[in-house]
Amino acid sequence: MGQPHRVGIVGLGSISGAYLETLVGHPDVAITAVADLDERRAAAVAERLPEARALSVQELLADEEVDTVLNLTIPAAHAEIALAAIAHGKNVFGEKPLAITMADGRAILEAARRAGVAVGSAPDTVLGTGVQTARAVIDGGAIGRPLSATATMVTPGHEAWHPNPDFYYVTGGGPVLDMGPYYISSLVHLLGPVRSVIAAGSSLRTQRTIGSGQRAGERVPVTVLTHVSGVLEHESGVLSTLTMSFDAAATRSSPIEVHGELASLSVPDPNQFSGDVSMTNSSDTPWTVIEPSAGYVDAARGVGLLEFIASIREGRTARADGDFALHTLDAMLALLESAHSGERVRLTTSATRPKLVRMSSACDAASAEV
Repeated sequence: MGQPHRVGIVGLGSISGAYLETLVGHPDVAITAVADLDERRAAAVAERLPEARALSVQELLADEEVDTVLNLTIPAAHAEIALAAIAHGKNVFGEKPLAITMADGRAILEAARRAGVAVGSAPDTVLGTGVQTARAVIDGGAIGRPLSATATMVTPGHEAWHPNPDFYYVTGGGPVLDMGPYYISSLVHLLGPVRSVIAAGSSLRTQRTIGSGQRAGERVPVTVLTHVSGVLEHESGVLSTLTMSFDAAATRSSPIEVHGELASLSVPDPNQFSGDVSMTNSSDTPWTVIEPSAGYVDAARGVGLLEFIASIREGRTARADGDFALHTLDAMLALLESAHSGERVRLTTSATRPKLVRMSSACDAASAEV
């Protein structure tokens, strides 16, 4: 495989720990630099990584020992960091969403094309055995022709556990842009790209109270829709009904269900890599768990970056590439536009359904095309 691919991480908040668990010690990856607005945090992370140096953000983006920037900043900073990294000739793999506006998303991809570098984006949970096994069942014809789907995410909000939840409730946040990437990416993997959407939305409270950490009890303003319901019309004609909420206690609905002419399929939480896929062909027939048959086994955050690195080496398109992320962003922003206007919104992008991931170890993601 040659020398390890050199990665620099910008943004060392909560999610960075999950990425580090996957990346540290992987033979095909070397984390050579880390940066955060909190210099002490960067220094503390670098102390645990023998090859990494704690740099300023600007130093990391320009560093010659960084091949790919892993962008783990807050959504509002995604475009700024990605564009700066690309300007220095770096590949970029970022947390979701790709950007918070279509103009920024398009600018990132256009800059990357001009610079000859690659762009990838989370979520990579769709590459695990949960969504990929469901995809294999659908593609194999077991449920017949898909007709419809439901996707449901209900939570009272993140302020109960997140010590700094402000960004969830301002532009770039809200349940659609925060959790929608998992659900919409999964629906596109399962059923193909989206043609148009129609939606409605609401916001239950104008403030949220932080429930943990040093800021516990502090109130943060809410300026975005915190409950959105909509319908996605896929190019195939399938209709997916979507509910994304930060306003309700809980739900017993399956995270995703796909209904076909012959059977219905229950898909596990798309915010996780695995989980039971089950199927029934009648309301009188018990749901039968399907054995995993596709996807990366024992995968965790960062497997998408490993597959992205492999795609660069092999000169192919990554499954979690920028064009796919732009399409899911288009769908999410169209839902929000429709919720505000009350009008059906047609998407301006399409996407190629990524290839099914053959069942394999997550360690293989950076080694060869699977």
